[in-house]
Amino acid sequence: ALRSLVRFLHADGRIPASLVGAIPSIAGWRKASLPQALTPGAVRRMLCSCDRRTRIGLRDFAVLTLLIRLGLRAGEVAGLELDALDWRQGEVVVHGKGKTLSRLPLPQDVGQALSAYLVRRPRVASRALFLRSRAPLRPLTPSAITHVVALASKRAGLPRAGPHKLRHTLATEMLRRGATLTQIARVLRHRSLATTAIYAKADRVALRELAQPWP
Repeated sequence: ALRSLVRFLHADGRIPASLVGAIPSIAGWRKASLPQALTPGAVRRMLCSCDRRTRIGLRDFAVLTLLIRLGLRAGEVAGLELDALDWRQGEVVVHGKGKTLSRLPLPQDVGQALSAYLVRRPRVASRALFLRSRAPLRPLTPSAITHVVALASKRAGLPRAGPHKLRHTLATEMLRRGATLTQIARVLRHRSLATTAIYAKADRVALRELAQPWP
């Protein structure tokens, strides 16, 4: 924007020479920002905001529990079908990026949230796990999953959050509890460990040992 301004000033005759070359470039470092995560208290408030006396509340609670406990993406939750739940093995089959197929453990609290919703789930021909609340009862889309998280954060009195923030929250909490980056990469199903390396910056306690004293 500043280059455009001085280019215009020179073309308009307001400055004698073009100063474009005097304006340095701003470095744009990849993965320079810190991963944004929610506190455990904020997570509890989001979950408690779901009215589990209603079918919609049970559905939204199950969606949030999947996102928070397994770190799934919005598209992965939307793509889940009833056949993806292996109750005997305690696993859920997830279709991830690049047509990958992963079998993830089904923690007890996730299983309880899902089973409570399934009892109230409408009996329709669709095999999709999560359905809309109003007719026609079609599967939830990735954007609808994002909307569920946004509404929960609003009800909890939090800034607007999305499914990816819950994914960051899981990784940050795992790191806080002593998990390695390799373990986090396995849970989040990252193809490259370099993708997971961003969470190293979130461990501020460990980073203090690396910081050099200010002269």
